[in-house]
Amino acid sequence: MSGLMRRAMRWGALPGRMTVGIAGMLVLLACQTSPEMLSAPVTGYNHTSATINSFTINGSGGPNLGPNLAGGGEVCCAVLPRDWRPGLKATVMWEKDPHPGESVNWPPLGTDAYREAYRKHATKYTQHRAVVDIPQYGEKVCALQVHFLPCDQVRVSTTCYTPSNPNYPDREYFQMKDSAACPIL
Repeated sequence: MSGLMRRAMRWGALPGRMTVGIAGMLVLLACQTSPEMLSAPVTGYNHTSATINSFTINGSGGPNLGPNLAGGGEVCCAVLPRDWRPGLKATVMWEKDPHPGESVNWPPLGTDAYREAYRKHATKYTQHRAVVDIPQYGEKVCALQVHFLPCDQVRVSTTCYTPSNPNYPDREYFQMKDSAACPIL
């Protein structure tokens, strides 16, 4: 911890501008890597009717993703080896709400009845883990894109293209539909 942060903790609350400045420096430092590693923002795409409450890729967090969402927000940062090598893998872990529409008619937010309804609903959340290949990349990785597909399948991409670009390599994911019956793996 820096001397400035130790002094700030000893002094108590920091003035607003100083707090914002320190927070900004910490965010920038969080994405710094060693010379052998590089950092890349994480973007998620949910191609299912479930909500992805949270996910991580190799321990780096990703944004919450609503159902049937074309794309989620970007967060910083995943860390990858600077030089890609065959067999490079990523571990993706996620929590899924398979019934996101059930909360439509809940009691008012903040009430005991709401908290009880949420507690009951949260028991239906499921936890998942997949180890997936990281496709070959060059000297630059624009984003580590995580695609949540039907039947709890996951794919990772390192392309610099966005889904609206005709050269985007994962366009077929946006055509996938949830299946009533998933194959047992």
